Amino acid sequence: MSGSVGIAGERIRSFIERVEQIEEELKALNEGKKEVFAEAKGEGFDVKVLKEILKLRKQDKDERDEQESLLDLYMQAMEQGEEPLQKAA
Repeated sequence: MSGSVGIAGERIRSFIERVEQIEEELKALNEGKKEVFAEAKGEGFDVKVLKEILKLRKQDKDERDEQESLLDLYMQAMEQGEEPLQKAA
């Protein structure tokens, strides 16, 4: 039984070390992303807008169009809802 525990232990260690390596790689990639955003900000670009563009590019066109339509609809509804309040004031 102790032999199988040793084999399983090595296999577990292998998985853990692989995950740790991936975590280190992710950390380095995230640092690289921060550097790119800092560079963009240094050149006068709005980082929030750049992040929004990244988010939109991940969506497919139909999903993006639907979200934009709903946003327009909700904004119009809010604006129409404000009119009676403005007249009453």
